[in-house]
Amino acid sequence: MKDVISRLPFQDQFAMDEENYFLEIINGKGEIYGAFNHEQLVAYSVLAFPGKSKSNLGIDLAIPDQDLAFVAVLDSTVVHESVRGQGLQRMFHEIREERAKESGCNYLYSTVHPENHASVKNLESAGFTLQFTRPMYGGKIRHCYAND
Repeated sequence: MKDVISRLPFQDQFAMDEENYFLEIINGKGEIYGAFNHEQLVAYSVLAFPGKSKSNLGIDLAIPDQDLAFVAVLDSTVVHESVRGQGLQRMFHEIREERAKESGCNYLYSTVHPENHASVKNLESAGFTLQFTRPMYGGKIRHCYAND
């Protein structure tokens, strides 16, 4: 999927995660979902459970310490150009929100580049509201949305 990211019109629209991040996710700090077309990965999406780590967006939003374990982050979604417009991002959003709630998470957050209009629209359509905009992820500007 790196090739998809390399073709984004603005490289700041996506904050590439390191391999260790994905290892943490599959080892209990979240879930990863994929969509395949003829055995080829065409999209993936990440649901993260940051716990009490410094990266927990709940800290920025003054969530009490005892509630940080109930925070989930609808993290990155990447969809190959060949299957865009088929509702995969929306489907992943619904799956991740449902799984977060099944896991006991009451606070749902997501970050998005302000110019990523499709993602902004999907978050707002799902009832997420803008909380703040600031540089994150190595200085890349991001909106932070919440649905809690």
